[in-house]
Amino acid sequence: MSDALPLTPAETEFVERQRVAHLATVYPDGRPHVVPISPVLDLDRLVFASELNQKIVNIRANPVVAVGFDHYTEVWASLQGVVIHGQAYLVDSGFEFRRDRDLLYEKYTQYATDAPIEEGESVIVEVRVDRVVSWGF
Repeated sequence: MSDALPLTPAETEFVERQRVAHLATVYPDGRPHVVPISPVLDLDRLVFASELNQKIVNIRANPVVAVGFDHYTEVWASLQGVVIHGQAYLVDSGFEFRRDRDLLYEKYTQYATDAPIEEGESVIVEVRVDRVVSWGF
């Protein structure tokens, strides 16, 4: 198990390959909240889109988050995972919003037709990586 920053090349490749991760935030009353997300790794930050829902309420109250990626197999010696800890920042319009949306559309082509990411209706969340914990590498 490693506990380091930044991501190693192997961790980076693993995270980039994943289609889903799990975001952990905290409700304003302190309870944990975990939901699946579809992120893109862009250098030292993760990017994902969201409707204006509970995870955004939680991030506004407390921007400290964790994002978990894992690969399960019945051969436990081959288990792999990466947990990224960081600060979440909300982007709701402008050049940065459009740039991040393009990154998401490139990896998840279904966004454009199934769940368009639009200014005023969606928010882009950027997680700036503070710490990485991984196993199986």
